[in-house]
Amino acid sequence: MRCEDLNDQLAGVIDGSAVLDRRTSRHVESCLRCQAELAQYRRLLRSLRQLRDEPVSVPRDLSALIAARLDGTAPTSPWTRRVAYAGALAATAAGAAGAIALLSTRNRRLRLAS
Repeated sequence: MRCEDLNDQLAGVIDGSAVLDRRTSRHVESCLRCQAELAQYRRLLRSLRQLRDEPVSVPRDLSALIAARLDGTAPTSPWTRRVAYAGALAATAAGAAGAIALLSTRNRRLRLAS
């Protein structure tokens, strides 16, 4: 059994959308590479859950502040850095949530095809 063949299944095991068969479970129990992959998926899922639980406040005029900063007309202040950080954090959280959704639907399709 090749570790590369299990990557999609390992992600599904962590989020509960897949179950490993006996042969695959034995491989994962004896393979440090697959165990490390599982640990990474667990850390990713835990981090995503923490992001979901932390409230992020985004100002209403965020787009105007970003446009002014890009034009060079906005004064540099700690507030603009906070706004940029909050926007980046929100975009990262949205991207990560999209990736998880994509992986889970992909795993469901693979599981249904089996």
